[in-house]
Parts: sequence; C-alpha cells; structure tokens
Amino acid sequence: MVTFFWCVLGALIAGYFALAGNDYGTAILLRTLTRDEPERRRALGAIGPFFLANQVWLVAAVGVLFGAFPHLEGKLFAGAYLVVVLLLTGLVMVTAAVQLRSRRPDGERRAWDGLIVTGAVLTTGSWGLFVGNLVRGLPVEGRTVTELFDLHSVVWAAGFVALFSLQGAVFLAARGSDEIAARARRLARVLLPPVVSFVLVVTAWTALDQGAAIENPAAGIGTAALALVALLVTWLALAAHRPRTALLGCMVLATTPALAVGLLRYPRVLISTEHPGGGLTVAQSASAPETLDVLMVVTPPVLVLVAAVQGWTWLANRRRVGAASVLHF
Repeated sequence: MVTFFWCVLGALIAGYFALAGNDYGTAILLRTLTRDEPERRRALGAIGPFFLANQVWLVAAVGVLFGAFPHLEGKLFAGAYLVVVLLLTGLVMVTAAVQLRSRRPDGERRAWDGLIVTGAVLTTGSWGLFVGNLVRGLPVEGRTVTELFDLHSVVWAAGFVALFSLQGAVFLAARGSDEIAARARRLARVLLPPVVSFVLVVTAWTALDQGAAIENPAAGIGTAALALVALLVTWLALAAHRPRTALLGCMVLATTPALAVGLLRYPRVLISTEHPGGGLTVAQSASAPETLDVLMVVTPPVLVLVAAVQGWTWLANRRRVGAASVLHF
C-alpha cells in the first residue's frame, strides 16, 4: 500500500508538470511572443480555461504527501527551505498577476506583465533547484545555502526554465492565434537544442556522480530514454506542422523529472551524510496502516474526478484562441 501511494504521489506531480508547464511556459514567453496588448490578452486566453484547474494537481499531490507520508514532508521542506520559499513566492506572484492584470480595462499592465514573467521564471527555476537536489540526494540533515545553489542545482534550474519555455512555445503553437502560433513554432525549434543538451548533461552527471547515492541507476537511463523519445516526437511533429502532437511530446517530456525522482530515490528518499547507507525510506515516512486504509477509500474516486474534469476541460477548449474567443484574463 505504501508503494501504491508513492506511485500516486509521483503521478500527481508528473501530471502537474505536464499540465502546469503549459501555463508557466506561456507566462515566461508572454512578452517574447506577443507584440501588443490584444495579442497578450489572447496568449493569456490560451491558458485561461486550464490555469486554475492545473494547480489542482499540485494541491492533490501536497494532500497525498501530508496524508500518506507525514514523516517525509517536514524533513523534505526543511532540508530545502529557501528553495521552497522561492517556489511559493513565484507561484503566488504568477497566479496573482495573471488574475489581476486585466481587472481595470484602462490600467497600466506592463508592471503586471513583468510580475507574470518573473514569477514564472522563479517558479520553474525553483522547481529545477528542488528536483535537482532530490535527484542528487537531499540529506536528512538538510543542505546549506551554498550546497542548495551549487553548479549541479543551477544546471537543473536553467534546464527547467528551458524545458517549460519549450512547452509554452509548443502550447501556443497549438492553441494560440495564427500570428502567435507562427512565432511560437519558430521559437520552439530554437529551444529544442538547449533542452536536448539539458537532458544529456543531467543524465551523464547523475550517472557519474559518485556521491549521489542513487537507489536505482537503471531508472535514470530509462527516464532519459523516454525524455529523448519525447523530444524526437516533438521535433518531428513541429517539422510536420502537427503542433498538437508536438504538445503531447512536450507534456510527456515534462513528466520525466518527476518520474526520475520517484524511481531513482525509491525506497530511500532522503540520504544521511553522517551514516552512509542510512536515511529515510518510503516505508519509514509513511502513515500508520489505518490511515492508509482510509486514504485508499478516498483517493481513487478523487483521482478519477480530477482526471475527468481535466479531460472535459481540454475537450471543451480544443480550438485555437482568436479575436472572437472568450478571454478569461
């Protein structure tokens, strides 16, 4: 049962990256791919129907973490406290700015645009820092600020910004207006090589890092292969002018960091620098069996409901955003 909830937690985080990556990528590129205010409204309108719904996956993941692994969440957040603070700051910034930007029709919006872009970059970069530290192995004792922001973690942060920027460009190529979509396709082709480089570099770095204490080395090769296949699908689909297929490839690509952490760090999720081979395992961090029994009853129908609502939202908003579209922001 513990393994089941570990898989549920991983699936929720992977789903969050796959879906919210469209939002953050669009936000990062808001001023890069638009020329005037109507175009910016339409770019934000492209993510409008999904924006808050995509955050539900993160809320659900945090709920599973708190409910199923209460002994993990405290140590996990304390071990990377500054990164978590930066992450939450970015989340609040981009979420608030997107929703408040157009409340006054005659208001000045450049400051809001700056907050949207900054918040999106801060959020994605912080996720990269967090995931990079988890892949390498976050100690139970935590890390110093210097260790949290070393070269390995900075590479992950930059890679996440590039990855979600690519996803945002492909998303706008699939759902943006004709003018924005044309620019987005060109930018997506430019962003593909940096993302490929990121995947190759972190895969090699993780495989060669003797201090990473990887639990399942083969899982790293598997997730890297999946990431490269997703990138190949994205590249071929863009070349064939199939942006929706390219978006599917990008969304699969976005799930691989969560899959890598879940597989590489199982069953020892936190390592110990004082006692080699020690740390905190998934089983040690889990709730009592009675609590897991209750969660087992509640979790499946909630997951089905979340997935069904998300699927219906995508089906109902599958067309491109144009001048006549209803804009949420």
